[in-house]
Parts: sequence; structure tokens; C-alpha cells
Amino acid sequence: MLPETTDHDGRACSFCAKPEAEATKLVAGPGVNICTDCVDLAASIVAEYRPGPTELRMPMWSELTDAEMLERLPRVAALADQIEADLRMWVTELRRRGVTWAGVGRALGITRQSAWERFSGER
Repeated sequence: MLPETTDHDGRACSFCAKPEAEATKLVAGPGVNICTDCVDLAASIVAEYRPGPTELRMPMWSELTDAEMLERLPRVAALADQIEADLRMWVTELRRRGVTWAGVGRALGITRQSAWERFSGER
């Protein structure tokens, strides 16, 4: 079972970008969080599933006004920061376990040097 997050440290739903403070509950998983509204939406999609091609129903850019997109932009940026912080924790743990920068780089499809520059905290 995934842990529920109950403190308000800037997390948001990875699917709709709703901040934790606005969500009834936010469930954390490896690199993602999901609010109860998105869980309900996913459950309804799964319940209605019919084999064959289906269209994804995330908000499409063509359906959003410029103002709506601008309003959501900070939330999307916050999600990127959240994911980057989680990625850093994973790399830190791998390094603690003795995994080399070359191994981290290979896993991420980047060079050893790029991995070191991005995650070492040294410059």
C-alpha cells in the first residue's frame, strides 16, 4: 500500500497539478502523487474500459484558453521541481549504495560526467 501524504510541503497531484492543500487526500508513489479526484476519474475510466483504441482525456491545449494555460503553468513547473527532487533522492540513495556515476548515467541515458554535474551538488 502506498503512503498517504498529509503534510503540506509543496507537493501536488502529478496528474492534474492540484496542490496538496486543495486535495482531499494525496497518495504518494515512487516519483508521483495522485489526488482522490484523479483516483476517482481513473476508476471511472477503468470501469468503462472497452477494448480498442481510446482517446486520452487529459486537458488538451486546444481546449484551454491562454489565461487557463498561464494559470496552470506554475503548477506544471512545481510538478517538474517535485519530480526532480524525487530523482535526486533516488540518485543519492544509489550513490550511497556504491553505484558509480557511470552506472547512474547509463540508467538515465546520459554520460557519467553529465550525471555528476547534475546530481553531485559540486561545481
